[in-house]
Amino acid sequence: MVFLSFFIMVPFKELSPAKRKEEDPASGLKWVRKAGAMKVPGGRKIYNACDFGAKGDSLTLNTKQIQAAIDECSSRGGGVVTFDNGNYVTGSIFVKKGVTLLIGKNTQILGSQNIDDYPELDTRIAGVEMRWPAALINVIDQDKAAIKGEGTIHARGKPFWDKYWTMRKEYEKKGLRWIVDYDCKRPRTMLVQNSSNVTIEGITFKQAGFWTVQLLYSRNITVNKITILNNIDGSGPSTDGIDIDSSSWILVENSTIDCNDDDFCLKAGRDADGLRVNRPTEYVVIRNCTALRGAGLITCGSETSGGIRNVLAYGLTANGTTNCINFKSAITRGGTVENIYLHDIKMNNVGTMLRATMDWNPSYSYSTLPEGYSYETIPAHWKVFLEKVPPEKGTPHFRNVHLWNFTGSVRGSAISITGMKESPIENYFLTDIDVEARSPGEISMANGWRFSNVRIKSSGAEELKVRDSEDMEVELQPVF
Repeated sequence: MVFLSFFIMVPFKELSPAKRKEEDPASGLKWVRKAGAMKVPGGRKIYNACDFGAKGDSLTLNTKQIQAAIDECSSRGGGVVTFDNGNYVTGSIFVKKGVTLLIGKNTQILGSQNIDDYPELDTRIAGVEMRWPAALINVIDQDKAAIKGEGTIHARGKPFWDKYWTMRKEYEKKGLRWIVDYDCKRPRTMLVQNSSNVTIEGITFKQAGFWTVQLLYSRNITVNKITILNNIDGSGPSTDGIDIDSSSWILVENSTIDCNDDDFCLKAGRDADGLRVNRPTEYVVIRNCTALRGAGLITCGSETSGGIRNVLAYGLTANGTTNCINFKSAITRGGTVENIYLHDIKMNNVGTMLRATMDWNPSYSYSTLPEGYSYETIPAHWKVFLEKVPPEKGTPHFRNVHLWNFTGSVRGSAISITGMKESPIENYFLTDIDVEARSPGEISMANGWRFSNVRIKSSGAEELKVRDSEDMEVELQPVF
């Protein structure tokens, strides 16, 4: 049964800056100023990788030479590792404490297209801990490091895209869609893992083989003024932009992402393994950023097992992005997504303004071993995916989400919400929303929603559909 509370509708109104501040739900978030790197490398001595034998000729593999410069710099107390102008091919390199890796305007780092140049290490990929190739640029177990400059890191990931699509066709025929992403080991472009006080600034990233920037098990990280351009020479599968993964006190600002999956994404582990680790993503600020292509301007999930909470995002623009705001999980994933504050967001021809589902992409999310395979002989990481999660642990929860001052155009439904009977999507507050959409959309299995000054201009005469929900005040303002 649906319970709706009706109230008098008034025309959409613009609030004065003073009134908006007074009604700002984020005004009491004192933790915000603590997000981002608290310290930066202070050393000024220059270590030119070319003095260690690096050649910017687009051909020579420079992994050992660049790493030697980094190691020398760090061992002597830190400083700046830089390059002569040129194009430097390299496999995985590891930035260390006290080092600023400075990539100048006329310098390009080119990722090796040989997977053997990315040594495997213990990490977490798409929510599960396992052995996986190192990224092109890595900061692991470090404090106070930076990757900066006006140059480019071109991962040259297309061969890894092609490998994935070939494997996926084979795996889908065998009923193994759920594991192909993990068996096809594609290198990330940048990984910050178990580190603190890391700054990533100014760099242009191109054509990631897999995720572009992953911040994993880390704290006090700043990402500023970066550009991610993954949709060049094709559309790379799962080329996420920035993934904030079981990390805290993160600041992302002044950045632009064009990718073929989630743009600015928050994650916290998958299924049994994510519940075992149980590390949240929390205290995250994302501001003054733009998403072009991609699956979501802001996405929470689908890896939600450790919980995602205390997130503030504002001053954002979505241009043609599939979803503006997307919450997604699965019934085996568990975790709570809560205390999310999103405001002053502009949309231009996005697919959906607000989407939430707890049963996302079943063929990928749920693992079943097909006939013909023996559990005893399958790879160890397959067994992790096949570990059963009881319903009381696997049920995800979405609650306490605030959206205000959204404007723009939506080419599909403005709202698409589907909760669970066992876990309604609770306490979403939408205020001062003014959008054009094909239709208002639908809310199913939700509780405690409140609309205030919400206007959706649609091409038809459809109303917002509300099903199997309780305590809902979701009337739309009239469109004049």
